[in-house]
Amino acid sequence: MSLLRLIAFNMSHFKKRKISLVATAVFAVVTLFFMSCKEEAKNMVALKYDPDKVPSLSTDSVTMLVSDSGLIRYKMIAKTWEMYNKAKEPHQLFPHGFYLEQFDSVFNIVATVKSDSAWNYMNRRLWKLRGHVSIRNVLGETFMSNELFWDERQQKIYSNEYVEIIRPNKVILRNTGGFTANQQLTEYTFRDVGDTPLGGSLLYVNEDGENKDEKEE
Repeated sequence: MSLLRLIAFNMSHFKKRKISLVATAVFAVVTLFFMSCKEEAKNMVALKYDPDKVPSLSTDSVTMLVSDSGLIRYKMIAKTWEMYNKAKEPHQLFPHGFYLEQFDSVFNIVATVKSDSAWNYMNRRLWKLRGHVSIRNVLGETFMSNELFWDERQQKIYSNEYVEIIRPNKVILRNTGGFTANQQLTEYTFRDVGDTPLGGSLLYVNEDGENKDEKEE
């Protein structure tokens, strides 16, 4: 055999061995890949979607204008807005602060609502405000409580917890039994007046810091 033929034979033999080694390596990698996937599939845990805990929609930094009869009446601002429309009781949640402004026909702010968190139960048309709730009505009165509800169907606002009302003349009304009011907060009635610390009446505080007891009319 000539030298050239011997070299050609050896190179051909080497190429065949190289191809064989490459094929073996590829087969080994593919086998390990499928074994790994199979092992990973065994270790996977099936996750269940809980519509009461996981929102179907979540949005950050929300600013919304709401119109009524063709006019913009409300401005809503929230850091986070979560929608649970597939929950057992569909609702919207504002977990990191809620702020609302109400405008008149010439866009003057006539009322404001602020709270640490808020829930809107759409089917019941019920709002729940929780944590440092503060509402200012068209008369300039500010209502403060830790929890407050707005029932749109019955057109009323109420609270079962301590409430404080600050009037423009700096007179403050306080009651531990909560209150019920119309949704404009211009007419209201206090509950369980006899449960106040002073025993049987509302607590009025004037701008001079003098307290006096007056029973509910």
